[in-house]
Amino acid sequence: MVHQKPSHPVERVTLRPHSQWMQWFFLLFPFFELWTLIELGAATSPLLAIGWVVLGIVLGMSMIRRQGLNMIRQAQRDAEGGFITPRFLGDDLAVVTSGFLLMVPGLVTDLLALVVLVGPLRRGLLGIAPAQYRSQASFHAEYRSDGAGSESTTSTDRVTIEGDFKRVEDRDPPA
Repeated sequence: MVHQKPSHPVERVTLRPHSQWMQWFFLLFPFFELWTLIELGAATSPLLAIGWVVLGIVLGMSMIRRQGLNMIRQAQRDAEGGFITPRFLGDDLAVVTSGFLLMVPGLVTDLLALVVLVGPLRRGLLGIAPAQYRSQASFHAEYRSDGAGSESTTSTDRVTIEGDFKRVEDRDPPA
């Protein structure tokens, strides 16, 4: 069997320094969350720690269910009006995110859920975030009732350029 070299060069993927930091964070964070629950059980009682986890799951599911129904109703009203409001995207998605964070067992994610849920805390946290992350958190929502016109709402003062595109398939490299 003869091995042939690939027609295109093989690229090595290297992680940037902050990517390696995030990799360690996601590896160690579950253990830290488990440690906080063990400490809660040791300081109070194991039954209270288990009750805390169950209460977080039940509360998170009910928040997601309730807010999901409200989001569907609001989306239907916005679709009739022809636009999606920034409040709908910001506040309602924050409640759903907070519900998901409450469902993750651990005290740190519960505290983070509280920060995400309380509007002034959330806005304060976004205010101290570096500018590069704040610009990534902006959104653009657009709804077209017909093909001709559109109404759009943006959370920043960005310029939207609309146009048509044509997909061009990659050609095989020359042999």
